[in-house]
Amino acid sequence: MKNLGNENLDQVFRDEITKVSDFKFGTTVVNVFDDMVSRSVPYYNEMQRMLAEIAADHVKEGTFVYDLGCSTGTTLIGLDQLIPSDIRFIGIDESQEMLDKCDVKLKEAGFVRPYDLVAGDLHQQLPITNGSVVILCLTLQFVRPLYRERLLRNIYEGLNPGGVLLLVEKVLAESSIFNRDFIKYYYNYKRRNHYSELEISQKREALENVLIPYKLSENMLLLKEAGFADCEIFFKWYNFSGMIAHKKS
Repeated sequence: MKNLGNENLDQVFRDEITKVSDFKFGTTVVNVFDDMVSRSVPYYNEMQRMLAEIAADHVKEGTFVYDLGCSTGTTLIGLDQLIPSDIRFIGIDESQEMLDKCDVKLKEAGFVRPYDLVAGDLHQQLPITNGSVVILCLTLQFVRPLYRERLLRNIYEGLNPGGVLLLVEKVLAESSIFNRDFIKYYYNYKRRNHYSELEISQKREALENVLIPYKLSENMLLLKEAGFADCEIFFKWYNFSGMIAHKKS
């Protein structure tokens, strides 16, 4: 993992907070986001490598690649290494602070391809057209449940025939017995990455009403109901999963 200065380390929940507020992707989080996600998401780098590898096999000349909830641009940078440089990338995020950070990172990475970074609310209709690949990496879980089906239908309609949606989500186990175990293993992972009990507890409280995971089967059903004919799991680690959904040609 890249060595970060203290100002870029995730210490958002290090000190005790009298009343924990709902988690927000504002400036404080944006400044430490890359460290936060690399220490909080198991196999994050491998997820990114897999997303780029799969996307490269499905992208079509003259189409667009979308990253919804693009955050600081890590996924786009990974895609850039494997996808032809004439393919336009479109990153959409609700947080302008994230988009500003993303733009800086893309420029630092030497992006020469055409790209757009768009402020967009995933709870509203998004301008998705001519897509061959759409990515939702740890994003759908932050969309309010009432709007998830509509977002997936929006994506399906914006994909060209033969296009794919790549979805990575935190998920619930099918059984509550296993769910308790998987959460325990996940918190052990965070402890190994040097998060304290206070940090784990306060972040869990901050995310309680913001990040609402579904069971893997529920996510797969949503994809089918949105119109995707073929769906498959390409990654699984306890309570994290990656799925690919294909729109018929």
